[in-house]
Amino acid sequence: MIIRSLFVPFIGTALLLGSAAVAAKTPTAFTATYRVTQGGMPLGDAEVTLRDAGNGEWIYSKTVKGSGGVAAMLAANLEESSRFRWKGAVPEAISYDYALSSAIKNKQRHLRVDWPKKQVSVDEGKGAKTYPAVPGMVERNTLALAIGMALRGGRTSVALPVAVKQQVETQNFKVTGKETVKVPAGSFDAERVERTDADRGFSAWYVPDRYPLPVKLSQHDGGNVEMELLSYRAD
Repeated sequence: MIIRSLFVPFIGTALLLGSAAVAAKTPTAFTATYRVTQGGMPLGDAEVTLRDAGNGEWIYSKTVKGSGGVAAMLAANLEESSRFRWKGAVPEAISYDYALSSAIKNKQRHLRVDWPKKQVSVDEGKGAKTYPAVPGMVERNTLALAIGMALRGGRTSVALPVAVKQQVETQNFKVTGKETVKVPAGSFDAERVERTDADRGFSAWYVPDRYPLPVKLSQHDGGNVEMELLSYRAD
């Protein structure tokens, strides 16, 4: 797949492991833009936004428009939108909408959480499937934000319950070292994070004292896709 969820990706509440925690300040509204490449070839730019939806809820959205390479030829565009509420420093899921459109394929996914019933409903156009919700769970769109908040709170490893297609699964991530990375937004001394419970080829570089999102992300599951920070603005 040319464009997919690019910020991918325990039963019980979210479990954070590592060094002693501190209270992580949740971010206000922001807009971040990224350069997206696949195999070193440009695909387009991604815009990631966070905004206050009122009543204690937030909307986190990502849009990727295919303006380069094969993505442009296929007119491929990806839109993801999540609604969540902060549970401490964890963006606890309320809903998630995914829409991929291209000249050869269209795909949608709609996830809803009924917290009074503690139930997740996932519909990809063939009828909704349900499974039990887990307190403190996130979904794949907000996963990068959840990791960033854990690092901002002083964590060096994190295990998070993530709502996926058919269940809530535990995903584990760990800081594996510090590296200097150069991206269009500048040069940063960053913390490198790897997923440790599965060989998914996921690496992300965070500067948690500056940004809640990674300055660079590399993912090999589904294609050699990289995202590099172009700009970040607190709104």
